[in-house]
Amino acid sequence: MDSHEVISKAVERTSFKEVAAQMGVSLSLAYKWSQPDELQGSGTSNPLDRVRQLFEITQDPQIVQWLCHKANGVFVQNPVGGGPRGMELMPATQEIVQQFADLLTAISKAASDNHINEEEAEHIRGVWDELKRFTEGFVRLCEKGDFAHLAEEIKTHRHAK
Repeated sequence: MDSHEVISKAVERTSFKEVAAQMGVSLSLAYKWSQPDELQGSGTSNPLDRVRQLFEITQDPQIVQWLCHKANGVFVQNPVGGGPRGMELMPATQEIVQQFADLLTAISKAASDNHINEEEAEHIRGVWDELKRFTEGFVRLCEKGDFAHLAEEIKTHRHAK
């Protein structure tokens, strides 16, 4: 589905007039967002295309993670697939156990004074989201029987910490 189609479907729940008013843009601009690029003619990208472009330029998954978090979800990047198969299941399993231990450590440290402040809650959320992301990637690779790429995912994760 193209971005303009996503916008058209989303606006069905409300109206272009409401979207334009809430976003502080003209009604005609809001309508243009729901049209294919070749019909826009104005050179104005819709908000979804601009977010996609920002991601493509920066290659920073935090952009998508932030958006998913705002939608009460979590971004799980598809793992790299294909290539030779190996037996990297144990290191990946150990990594999940370690990440879960990291989560429990973060919770224990934060709760040690019987109070969790906003900064501590944000830290716990970050550790939890990373555990979910990594574990989902692990499960997807397991479903494909692609244990060789689990090792790559572990190396990537450890360098990102």
